[in-house]
Amino acid sequence: MNPILLLVLAGLAFVVVEMTVTWAAARRLRNFGVVDVVWSFGFAPLIVVFLAFAARRFYDAKLDSYPEWSAVRACVLAAMGVLWSVRLGFHLFVRVKAHHPVEDVRYAKLRTDWGAATDRKMYRFFLLQGALQVVLALPFVWVCLDDSPSPAPAGLGFTGIAGLGLWIAGLVGESIADAQLARFRGNPANHGKVCQAGLWAHSRHPNYFFEWLVWVGYAVFASGAPWGWLAWISPLLMFHFLVNVTGIPMTEELSVKSKGDAYRLYQQTTNAFFPGPRRSTPVRPA
Repeated sequence: MNPILLLVLAGLAFVVVEMTVTWAAARRLRNFGVVDVVWSFGFAPLIVVFLAFAARRFYDAKLDSYPEWSAVRACVLAAMGVLWSVRLGFHLFVRVKAHHPVEDVRYAKLRTDWGAATDRKMYRFFLLQGALQVVLALPFVWVCLDDSPSPAPAGLGFTGIAGLGLWIAGLVGESIADAQLARFRGNPANHGKVCQAGLWAHSRHPNYFFEWLVWVGYAVFASGAPWGWLAWISPLLMFHFLVNVTGIPMTEELSVKSKGDAYRLYQQTTNAFFPGPRRSTPVRPA
C-alpha cells in the first residue's frame, strides 16, 4: 500500500475512535464544548501514530540506508507538534472546566438551532473535526516519510531551521497573548471592558495570529521534504477558519453584543489579525 495512504488511513482510524468516544462523553456531560479540548490534545497521539507507522514501514522494508538525519527531522517536528498540542489542550481544558456545566455559546447555539437532531448532527460535526485533524497534520506525514539525502546545516536544512524558528515565535507569542488576556480578565475592575494590553493593543486577535504562525512553521519545516509543498494546505486552512469561519467572526459578534460601542471603537483602531500600529483616527464603516 502507498505509505502516504497508509498513514492517512491510520490517522482517520484514530480520529474516528477519538471523536466517537468524545461525542459519547460530551453527550453524557451535556457539554459539547469538550470537543475543543480533545481536538487540541488529540494532535499529540495522532502525530505519534504517524511517527510509529513510518518507523514500522522502514523497519519492515529493512531500509538499512534510511538516513539517521531523517529520523532526527521527524522526531524534531513530532516534538514540536506534541508540545504545541499539550500546551493548547491544557489551556482550553482550564477554560472549559472553569465554565462547566455551562456550555460554550457556539455549541449552545448549535443545540438550539438543531433541536431534536442535535445528537446526530453533533456526531457528524465531531467526525468532521477529526477529519480536519488529519488534513492539518499532513506536514507531519511528509516529514515522517522523508528519506531523501541529508541537507545542511545541522541535518535540518534551511527549511527545518526556519520552520523551527517560526514555530517558537508562534508558540511564545500565543502563550504571551493568552497570559495577557487571562490577567486582564482576572481583574474585576476590567469587567465589561475591552482588553488592549500588550499584544492586544496591536491586534484584536493576537492569539489567533500566533496560532496561525505555528502552522506556518510546520509548513516551512516540511517544505524541504518531497511533496512538502502540500504542507501549505495546513496554514491556508487554519487561516481560513480563524479569519472567515469559527474564529474572528463568531468571537467579534459576541464581543460587540457584550461590550457595544467600546468594542466597535476597538475594531476601528486596531488590526483584526496581523499585528500592526494602531490608527489614531478611527476608521468609520461606510
